[in-house]
Amino acid sequence: MPLIELGDSIPPNTAHAVSVSLPTWKSNVGYEEGEQWVIGSMITGYPRFFIHKSIQAFGRDIVAKHGITGQQAMLFPTRKTANRCLEFIRDKAPQSALVDLGLLHLVLDPAKKTPDALQSVMPSISAVLFTPEVFPFAKQYWQHSGDGVSSRRAEFCHGLFKESILVLEEKASSSRTLQQKLGRGPKRYRRQASIDDSKNGSNGGHHHHYPVTLDAPVEDDTTDTLESSRFLEERYGRNLDLSLVPNAKSAIRRRIAGVLTADVELDSITSLPTMDSNARGISNFKEDDIYLVPCGMNAIFTTHQTLLKAREPQKSINFGFPYVDTLKILQKFGPGAIFYGRGSSADLDDLEDRLKNGERFLGLFCEFPGNPLLTCPDLVRIRRLADTYDFAVVVDETVGTFMNVNVLPFADVVVSSLTKIFSGDCNVMGGSMILNPNSRYYASMKRVMTDEFEDTYWAEDVIFMERNSRDFKSRIDRVNANTEAICEVLRAHPLVTNVYYPKYNESRPNYEVCKLPGGGYGGLLSCTLETKAHAMVFYDAIETAKGPSLGTNFTLTSPYVLLAHYQELDWAASFGVNPDLLRISVGLEDDLTSVITRALEAAEAVSN
Repeated sequence: MPLIELGDSIPPNTAHAVSVSLPTWKSNVGYEEGEQWVIGSMITGYPRFFIHKSIQAFGRDIVAKHGITGQQAMLFPTRKTANRCLEFIRDKAPQSALVDLGLLHLVLDPAKKTPDALQSVMPSISAVLFTPEVFPFAKQYWQHSGDGVSSRRAEFCHGLFKESILVLEEKASSSRTLQQKLGRGPKRYRRQASIDDSKNGSNGGHHHHYPVTLDAPVEDDTTDTLESSRFLEERYGRNLDLSLVPNAKSAIRRRIAGVLTADVELDSITSLPTMDSNARGISNFKEDDIYLVPCGMNAIFTTHQTLLKAREPQKSINFGFPYVDTLKILQKFGPGAIFYGRGSSADLDDLEDRLKNGERFLGLFCEFPGNPLLTCPDLVRIRRLADTYDFAVVVDETVGTFMNVNVLPFADVVVSSLTKIFSGDCNVMGGSMILNPNSRYYASMKRVMTDEFEDTYWAEDVIFMERNSRDFKSRIDRVNANTEAICEVLRAHPLVTNVYYPKYNESRPNYEVCKLPGGGYGGLLSCTLETKAHAMVFYDAIETAKGPSLGTNFTLTSPYVLLAHYQELDWAASFGVNPDLLRISVGLEDDLTSVITRALEAAEAVSN
C-alpha cells in the first residue's frame, strides 16, 4: 500500500473514514502528547475519540443560532441520549462548571411539507450546550457510551438545519412565521452536496461555515417551498433509498444470526432467508433478539445499562485485559467493577473464592479472544460459575467473529463491533447485541429493552453497513489464511520475542471449545520484538496502512498499547502487556509475507 500521509483518512479520500494515518512511531507519541504537528494535520480520527469535523461544524452553527457566546455543543440523536450525557456531566463535573449548561432539541418543522419517508427515519438532533470547562466530561460520555451522533446523521441534519427544515422543538409550530421574519440568508451561502462528498466539512481545517444572516430580504414563499421540496427530493432520491432501510436492517441481523451468507437484493423481504430456530446453535432464537446500535461500544454500554435495570444493581466483573472503554463503562456507570487483567485460571480461582464467600455480581464482561494478547477466557468454567452464583455473562466476539467461533451458547448476551471486519471498508460504524433466548435473564432483559431501547442507528449508516457486509464470509476465510501465514514468518524470526494469536497461545483449548468446524483463528495478531528500537523501526518500515481500529479489508498496523494506554503503560505492563507491542490487523492483500519480511529486515539493521 502506498504511504498514507500523516493525518489523512484511512482509507484516503473517504469522508466518513473510521481510521486516520499515524505512519511513524513518533507520530503516535505526538498524537498522545497532543502535539500540534500531529493534531493539526488530522483530517479525521477514530469517531469516538475524534469528533468528526462535520459534527463540529453543525455544533458551532447550533450555538451560533441558539446558544450564547462561549458555549460549545455535543450532539446526540435523541432527547434520551442527550439527557444521559447531561446526567453524567452533572455527576462528574465540578459544580462551578455547570453554569450555562443546557439542552435543546431540533425536529422537523411540521409546517413544512416533507416526505413521509423522511419523517420515518426521524432526523432529529439533541444538543447538550456547555462552557469549555465542561468539554472533557462531555467528551468522556461521548467516548465511553457510543451514544453520540454519527457523522452521516450530522451532515444530513445540518443540511436540513441550514434550510430551516430542522428547527427548535418548542418553536416548530410557529417556525414558518419566524423564518419569514428573519429571512433565510443569501443563496450564495447555501450549498447542496452529496452526503458522501469528501469535501463536505471533512477535508481539513480550511472549510468555511457561513452563518444565516438575520437581515436578509424575505424570499417569496412559493420559491421557498419549491426550493425546500427540490432540496429534499435531491437529497433523498440521489443518496438514500429509504424504502430499503427496514430490509437492510433485517439482512444485517440475519447475517449476524448466520442464516444469510449469500448476496441478496433488498427489494423484497421475501428474498431473505428465513430465520432458523436453531441458528447459532441456540433453540428459540429469533431475529428480534438481535439489536443494532450505532457502534460496538454502544452495544456494551446498552447491555450494561439494561442489566442494571433488569437486575439488582451490583458490581460487575471485567475478566481479561479489556478494550479501554469497556472497563471505564463498568467503573463509571453504576456500582463499579472488579478487574481481572490476565483472565487466567488463577483469576477464576480467585473469583470462585469470592463467590463462595458470598460476594455477588451483576455480570461478567469478557472478550473472545482478548485484545491485544488474543487470549481466550475459559467460557465453560465461567458459564458454570454464572449458573451456580447467578451472574450474567456478556461476551464481546468482535475479534473472533461469529464466522470463526460460536460463543452464544455460553453467554447471556453477545456483543460485537460491526465497524470492524463485518464491515471491512472502514467507512461506517455499527454494533450489535444478541440476547440469548434461553438465558435466565432473557425475560427481564427483554422487558427492559422493549421499554427502554431506542433505535438510533442512522439510516444511511445502515445502508452502508449492509452493502459492506455482503461478502463477509468470503473475506473472513481469506483473512484467516493470510494471518496464519504472517504468524509463521514472525514466529520463525529471531528478533521476534512473542507472537500472540489464538492458534499459538496457551489458551488455545478455550478457543477450540467455541471454534466452528469451518472457522479459523481470526485476522488479528500481536507481536513483540527484542527491543523498543527494533519495534520502532519495524513499525516505521512496514508497508501497510498505520492507524487505529482493526478488522479492515486492508492490513492495518498499530503500536496498540502506546495508543490505547499511553497514560498507563506501567499499569498495562503489570498484566503482561508490553508497552512496545505491535498489533497487526490482517487484510485481503496478496503476498503479505513479503511485506512483513521487509519490515523485519529493516529492524535487523538496528544496532544492539
